[in-house]
Amino acid sequence: MNGTTTTPAPADLLLTGARIHTVDPALPEAEALAVRDGRIVWIGVDADAGAWAGPGTRVIDAHGRLVLPGFVDAHNHVRLGSDDACVQLAGARTLDEIHARVRAWHTAHPDADWIEAEAFDYSAVPGGRMPTAADLDPATGDTPALVLSYDVHTAWLNTAALRRLGVDRDHTDLPFGRAVTDPATGEPTGFVKDFAVKGLSRDGHRALRELGLPWASPDRQYGRLAKSLDDAIGFGITTVVEPQNSLDDLALFRRARGEGRLRSRIVAALFHPRSTTEADLDEFEAAAKEFADDRLRVGPLKLYIDDVVEPRTAALLEPYAGCSHHRGDTFYPPEEFAELLTRLDARGFQCFVHATGDRGIRTVLDAVERARAANGPRDARHQVVHVECLDPADTPRFAALGVVACMQPRHAAPDIAGPGQDWAENVGPERWHKAWPLRSLRAAGAVLALSSDWNVAEMDPMVGIHAAVTRRAPGGGEAWTAGETIDVAAAVEGYTMGSAYANFLEHERGSLTVGKLADFVVLSRDILRVDPEEIPGTVAETVVVGGEVVVER
Repeated sequence: MNGTTTTPAPADLLLTGARIHTVDPALPEAEALAVRDGRIVWIGVDADAGAWAGPGTRVIDAHGRLVLPGFVDAHNHVRLGSDDACVQLAGARTLDEIHARVRAWHTAHPDADWIEAEAFDYSAVPGGRMPTAADLDPATGDTPALVLSYDVHTAWLNTAALRRLGVDRDHTDLPFGRAVTDPATGEPTGFVKDFAVKGLSRDGHRALRELGLPWASPDRQYGRLAKSLDDAIGFGITTVVEPQNSLDDLALFRRARGEGRLRSRIVAALFHPRSTTEADLDEFEAAAKEFADDRLRVGPLKLYIDDVVEPRTAALLEPYAGCSHHRGDTFYPPEEFAELLTRLDARGFQCFVHATGDRGIRTVLDAVERARAANGPRDARHQVVHVECLDPADTPRFAALGVVACMQPRHAAPDIAGPGQDWAENVGPERWHKAWPLRSLRAAGAVLALSSDWNVAEMDPMVGIHAAVTRRAPGGGEAWTAGETIDVAAAVEGYTMGSAYANFLEHERGSLTVGKLADFVVLSRDILRVDPEEIPGTVAETVVVGGEVVVER
């Protein structure tokens, strides 16, 4: 069976000899496809491909390899990226190892005005406590130091940085976060919460830049973006959803496009902090009109209802393990959040809402239900982002309310969230069945939009697909909460059509279908047939965006 929109005429690009997994139930598999003017004009079997070849046609022989639609990463912080000028703390499991890496960097950069580090793991601090300035001072001396957690939700300052940034017992509500204080002395400890909510906002970022933090400078921002964009296209991610941007940040994408670095398509969501005004919303709508083509689109809004489980700032229905009362907080009272989402829904905005705890998730679903009752049902496709700890009673509400579950399977692997890690210990074994319920949500009819959450976890879709299928770490080992695995085809759908649908892109991306944009990837292994442990390490050998070969290994 073949698909076509026109009579055969020479194509610009012809792919043959492939095992094409289309993610289109009308034509699930094919061997060849033809591209003209950036779109698929025919898809079918090799025997019929010759009719589309002409003198100017570029022919790619896939030699039997698997071809998939280009990946749509539904939550990828390419603008935060990974910063080469920072001390890299990924994999540092103890304070001693953190000190060693910081000292080595400082020795190599003795004249640095700041020490900046990223990817700190909460579990490196013994006893399940949060870090303090005193934990950092031995490695930094009098040079101010800022360390960002691996999830960029918290910051860790040394004593010199507390002084430089003006943080003291009378100044703890900061433009870039909320300084934690010692309950006995009232003095700031050096640990700062809510960095993702405040420090990554327009005002918070400007404040950090004005305070002289090099990490916040425009050149450093652009360097992170450019590097992450190169990584994304190398992994076969042909559409990136950047989930949290201010209006100021759009200039970075404009620059990347002008310099030819925007090889992946971008959907940029605008951050809606609590201080957002109606005038700000007018500006957001204007930006959505200005950036509205198939390469760079602006429009959705990013909100937070809670924070994260590891520092016990997510909102849970019952107290954290080992606590008699502490359940975490929501950033808005539920009634206020329901009113806010109802107003945004009435204006036609799509909302991406960060929610990790079961109470946070329920608060979002309640708000969507309120909006639908007030405004009438519409195809809003609001998203709950992360869905880390979901109460089973709320599972069917996603499909019933048309809410998309935007999830990151890699976060559910045991080396990040399992036994012995802060996530599992803080939630407690009695709630582990609530962890990242991919299979349960899918069985209940919810749309899964899968993603990496780079740079919180690896960007490579192969790593995420492996985690979704096995609930194991990339190197193998024991599975955790294996009852919530999904099969490879479902994981691929989540990284392609699911994420495309979640962003109103299903009519032009997400499957290899005649008439859609010619975005596809040729893989080095057939991940649908190999042992799941062979999925990590699979390489995107050829990546095509709009009919243009942008990666060829």
